[in-house]
Amino acid sequence: MIIDKLYKEALQSPVCVGLDFRHQLLPEYLLQSALSLEEKIFSYNRSIIEATKDITACYKLQIACYEALGLEGLRAYSRTVRYIRENDKIVIGDVKRGDIAITAEFYAKAHFSGDFEVDFVTMSPYLGKDSISPYFKYLETGEKGIFVLIHTSNESSRDFQELPVEGKPLYFKVAEKVEEWGKPFLGSHGLSLVGGVAGLTFPEDMLKIWETCPNSFFLIPGYGKQGGESAVLAPLLQKKRRFIINSSRDIIGSHKGVKEGQDFAECARKAVLKMKEDILKWQK
Repeated sequence: MIIDKLYKEALQSPVCVGLDFRHQLLPEYLLQSALSLEEKIFSYNRSIIEATKDITACYKLQIACYEALGLEGLRAYSRTVRYIRENDKIVIGDVKRGDIAITAEFYAKAHFSGDFEVDFVTMSPYLGKDSISPYFKYLETGEKGIFVLIHTSNESSRDFQELPVEGKPLYFKVAEKVEEWGKPFLGSHGLSLVGGVAGLTFPEDMLKIWETCPNSFFLIPGYGKQGGESAVLAPLLQKKRRFIINSSRDIIGSHKGVKEGQDFAECARKAVLKMKEDILKWQK
């Protein structure tokens, strides 16, 4: 099962590299080159992947960063996710889909097969199980998985996610559903193909969610520039390491502000190693 592979990767490194492309991240030589936009993006991503694939658990691509650039951006997205999988690494499509069942069937097909095929996708649960269940037939193969948004890392997530429902915050009810939905899809390590997203920026909530979902694997955003600190992870590191920590700008933009001419891919590698060390220093 793909979740067993992700778990094993996370034991080696808890770092998920977010390839959330932005024009301003390109080094000058690529900006000034005669390459097409598609080639510039793919060349940039490929270099970072090559420099980090032995020290990272997986990669996550926020599709909006590519959609905003039109067809060339989407072609670069497609080539990048294919390249990651060809290198036997796991890729998460950060697409945050969540729509009625018939539409969800098309979204599932779009991101679990064809030009945009990835291993995991992120999902919004707001429309309920009808928006999630069309993905289950892909999970039945054991080769695909989903991460459901439980408590996100942004400040205004409180607007809805912490509203009281039957005496508990709404995110708690979502966590219970994630655990329930995942029970039929357990791998050999007791972890489900239905995982959760819980932000590092709300540490107390994240720990509650962790305890509520003992069979769930977690994608944890909010590290670094968003304010999440590695110390929060100390209690999680003393248990089964069923999480990955995503970082985007701190890694793929780490070359900005350093001495001109320093290789951006090497800077990304150093940033991953620094992040890995920062997280694992809390492991006893």
